[in-house]
Parts: sequence; C-alpha cells; structure tokens
Amino acid sequence: MDTLIDDDGTMEGRLIQSRESSLSSPQGVSLLVFSDDWGRHPSSCQHLIRHLLPRIPTAWVNTIGMRTPTFDLATIRRAAEKLRHWSGAGSGTLTSVPENLSVWNPRMWPAFSGPASRRLNRFLLNSQLQRRLGSHEGQRVAVTTIPIVADLMGRLPVDRWVYYCVDDFSQWPGLDQKTMAQLEKTVIEKSDFLIAAGETLQQRLRESGKPVHLLTHGVDLEHWDNPTARKSNGVRPWQSFEHPLVVFWGVIDRRMDVEFLRRLGQDLERGTILLVGPQADPDPAIFGLPRVRILPSMGYEDLPSLGNDADVLVMPYADLPVTRAMQPLKLLEYLANQKPVVVRDLPATRQWADCLDLASDPVQFSQSVLQGISHGLTEAHRKSRGRLQNESWTARASEFERLLFDWGQTGIVQT
Repeated sequence: MDTLIDDDGTMEGRLIQSRESSLSSPQGVSLLVFSDDWGRHPSSCQHLIRHLLPRIPTAWVNTIGMRTPTFDLATIRRAAEKLRHWSGAGSGTLTSVPENLSVWNPRMWPAFSGPASRRLNRFLLNSQLQRRLGSHEGQRVAVTTIPIVADLMGRLPVDRWVYYCVDDFSQWPGLDQKTMAQLEKTVIEKSDFLIAAGETLQQRLRESGKPVHLLTHGVDLEHWDNPTARKSNGVRPWQSFEHPLVVFWGVIDRRMDVEFLRRLGQDLERGTILLVGPQADPDPAIFGLPRVRILPSMGYEDLPSLGNDADVLVMPYADLPVTRAMQPLKLLEYLANQKPVVVRDLPATRQWADCLDLASDPVQFSQSVLQGISHGLTEAHRKSRGRLQNESWTARASEFERLLFDWGQTGIVQT
C-alpha cells in the first residue's frame, strides 16, 4: 500500500516513484486524476477509479479545494489537515490506499480569485507535477472533476484531457461562483472529451457545441447488504437520539430547505431529524429548529448501519439552480437501504419516482415522512428498487474506461 506523500523529495517519495515506473497496464496507459481528496469521502470519481486500479496505474492529485477561505472552524480544520499532508505528518492517516495508486499532495495557495492567485497556483502546481510526471511511454490521460486545473491544461505532459462534470460549481454555495464559471469555461474549451454525471449537466455542457457523454452514478449493493457487519467497533452515536429517526447524510449547507425541516419538526410528535455530515456555512436557522440534531461526518463503512437504524431517509433540498443540476450520490445509496425515502422533487430524483416519495413543498414533505414512519417501505417501492441491480459501479467503471481510452478509435459521439 502507498501512503500519502508530499513533494519534498523524501526517500519515501522516490521509492514510490520507482515502484510506479515498474507498473504496467494492458495498453501502457495511466491516469492522472484531479478531484476531491482521496479517502475523505467516497465520491463518484473514487468509486470509478477503484474499479480501474487493478489494470491502470493512477496518480491522484489532492488539491486545496474550491471554497473561498473564511475564518471559521471548518476552514481552520481543513487548513490544518492540508498543512499536515504537506509536511508529511499526515502520511500515516490514510491506511487504505489501494495498489497501483499514488496520492500526491502538491503545495498550493488557497485561492483562485484574481490573476495573481491563478498565476501563483499555476506555477506551484506545474513545477511540482512536471517533476512528478517526468517522461512517460504510453498513453497518459488526465481526468478532472474540478475546474481549478484550467491553467494546467496544455502545460502538463498528458495525451488528452477529460472533464468529468459532477456538479455545477458556478452555482455552488460558498464558492466564488464567477471565478468557477470562468475556470470551467476554459476547462470545457480545452478538454478533449466531456462526461456529465446527469442530464441537466449534460445539457449545460452541450452549450459548448461539443459532444457530451452521459455517465450517471452507480451503487455498490454489496456494501449495503449487511449493515450490522459494518459498524466501527460497534459504536453507533445516533443511538442516543429519540426514535423514530429521520436521517440525512451529506454536506449540510445552503442547499438545505429550512422550511421543509421546520414543518417536519413541528409535525413530529416524537423522534429526531438527524443531519449527519460536515457543515459548510448552513443557514443558522437550522440549528434552532425543533427536533433537528446534527452529527459530524461518519465513515462510509458506518452508513449502512445508520441507514438500517433510520426509519426514513430524506433529502430536504431547496429548489435551486445548483440542486436542479446535481446528481446526488446518496440517492442510490438511500434506495439500497430497505427504508422509505422522501426527497425534493428535482430532475435527478424524479427519475426514481417509482422507488421513493417526491415532495414539492413543506406540507407534502412532512406528510410523506410521517407516512413512511407509520407504514414503512411500500411493496411497490420495494419491487421498483430492483432497478438498482443494473446500476453497479462495476458496470459504470467499464463504461468509464471505454470512454477514457477508446473514444478516439471508436468515434463515439453522444448526443
């Protein structure tokens, strides 16, 4: 197993580079991936890459992130985490890096707004990554899910760039939306191939005039099949809360619909609305709502147990441009649990209307949740969830691999 490595030329880094040079894959191909930090949470890109690693050596580049720095506790913790990674002190914190993967932590300036910040990060990233990449025989494909790599395109020694669009960052709360839109425009223009995680994203990318392939999210059903076997040391911090449990997991931010939560809290005679995940500048009103309780992020291995103990799983998102564009990874994970699911009526959730309950307003949301608590999962919803058998990450990864390496030969055009 590799561990986190930094860029100070330590013996550990040289040994890993030496081992990488000996790795081979079927066509001598390799990947360079820019995405959210490996191991922080299982993003769609991480699910896909895990399935490709046995055949394709991959360098995964952890970046500083896109959120505008603020003086709050979350930012301070994130900064401390990055400093540990850059110093090498955090190298022992990641214990499950698979074979054939190297995780790189180049030093960066924590901002992209303005020409000066962009020039500095272009210099820092380009110099460090050029040294890492060196010469290469065979095909190297760069995949990015984030627009902040725009200034690296055309500079790094890669054969093609693929933009795997998983969200509309120009609408994301807490980001410098104007800068993200400008960076993404450059990424789209310079990419050799575009992949979108949802139909709304696909339609937006098509405005560039380029073909865009649709690759929706998958789900690992085996991970959710045996929830009691995946508790961490048997500890379940949610057990202390009053039941029934209405559970949301994910980022707690301005995408949440406060009125959905308020109405449900007022209508619940007993029980807890449990929000689990990192806080990213949520509406302060959430903290004073009746019956709402918040827990920090949990490991992916704990979520099946949490889902098993929940009475209803919910996504109380507001109807916003960013939520209309998103393809929630948690949606199929919710459906893999044999529990009622109530979500906001949005383009991505509407496609699964036969498996869950859609809500367009606070009253409908609350009534659907109360119905789920009283009657559990309906037989119709249970049968419809058989569709999940065709949504595996294994199948998605096979399609992803075909797109990354065969599109130039097969002439794929997706419209």
